[in-house]
Amino acid sequence: MKILIIDGELSLSQVMISYLSAENYICEYANTYKRAQSKIAVYDYDCILLDLDLPDGDGSKLLEEIKKRDKQEGVIIISARQSYEDKIHALQNGADDYITKPFYLPELGARIFSVIRRRKYNNSNIIRQGALTVDLLAKTVYINELPVLLTRKEFDLLIYFIGNKNKVLSKQELAEQLSGDIAGLRDDHNVIYAHIKNLKKKLQEGGAGNYLKTIYATGYKWDFCTSDQTH
Repeated sequence: MKILIIDGELSLSQVMISYLSAENYICEYANTYKRAQSKIAVYDYDCILLDLDLPDGDGSKLLEEIKKRDKQEGVIIISARQSYEDKIHALQNGADDYITKPFYLPELGARIFSVIRRRKYNNSNIIRQGALTVDLLAKTVYINELPVLLTRKEFDLLIYFIGNKNKVLSKQELAEQLSGDIAGLRDDHNVIYAHIKNLKKKLQEGGAGNYLKTIYATGYKWDFCTSDQTH
């Protein structure tokens, strides 16, 4: 899962990045309105943490821009502003949540997880698709009730595919999901191919349906056409 932190407070941002990285999130950082604009225009994220008071602009305007672009990321406002008016305005303008500074990092982590779960996984911790069962909290995978051991990268790819089911994902998109914005600075495509090959093998050997499809010269797609069976 990939997070964009937009905040002018370097020390707080470093603390958030350290904590969220330990929770297996890929974190990117923008300390100004302008840098955030550039990142949002180029990359996709699972969740954006947005401060309202940026050194060169108003975060609420950036929130409006995110929504005008029809971006699918969840947005959590992280702000020192504690008035009900600011909270109501942000939520009415498309923010998924609002947390005031200072905050406890575990609470932030729980809110990020909640937003992503709600937006991508029908607000459930357990995903069931055919013989496949994924527990998002425990980070475990079962096929026909038997455990399947995945590496961290394989698990991240699996839930990214499921969260973007029936959408063709390029190797570059997948590389950015696993490595962040540094993916374009190195050849991650062979690494992505190896992870996907191993993931497909483990799913097939376990007896899961052939949902992970290779789309020639384009990328990969999680092809699950019936109901999600998510509870």
